[in-house]
Amino acid sequence: MGQRREPRKDLKVPVRVFGTDLDGRPFSENVSTLNVSSRGAKLAGLQAKIKTGEVIGMAYGAQKSRFAVRWVGSAGAATEGQLGLENVSPEKPFWDFPLPAPGMDEYGRHSKGAERRKYVRLKCLISVELYPDGQSAKIWGKAVDVSVGGCFVEMSIPLREGTKLKIVLWVKDEKLQAKATVVSSRPGFGVGIQFQEISPEDAQRLKQFLQSITRLPI
Repeated sequence: MGQRREPRKDLKVPVRVFGTDLDGRPFSENVSTLNVSSRGAKLAGLQAKIKTGEVIGMAYGAQKSRFAVRWVGSAGAATEGQLGLENVSPEKPFWDFPLPAPGMDEYGRHSKGAERRKYVRLKCLISVELYPDGQSAKIWGKAVDVSVGGCFVEMSIPLREGTKLKIVLWVKDEKLQAKATVVSSRPGFGVGIQFQEISPEDAQRLKQFLQSITRLPI
């Protein structure tokens, strides 16, 4: 069994999701929630084909936010068309109705082999420098969530998925470096970056920084 970080409320409300599908085509669909929490939602009725680890947009009324895709129902299964999302900016209220108090909630995995991020990403705002392989000029950006395994960098015109690069994170006036790969690319949003190689010293400094902004174990 896995654990959600908070219980969800079974509730059907209309929402709109939008982003880019597996073939690189933009999509925008009206679907419904099956259950919700302050940090995420389970949706049903999606026609577009997307994959776990991507970041898409969701609108509810006048509210909009970015959500990371945590799992996608398998084709032909009872969960086909369903997906689990986690709000990447949970500190900003999204829903306009009361939700269960925070707490751990037991649940089973929705599909065998469903991908889940190994490390919890934490909301923050730090400057980063990106040095894509084959390019001489650096790219400045802002990481809006970070873990010891990666980060999400906001970019209006993102790098392509699979791009290899060096990333420099400015953490408390220190420069932490890592070799990394772009694992998700969302036009208008940014890129999900996975660290591939980082020195033990920089990894420890990053872990200390993350521990300083959360009470959760890293």
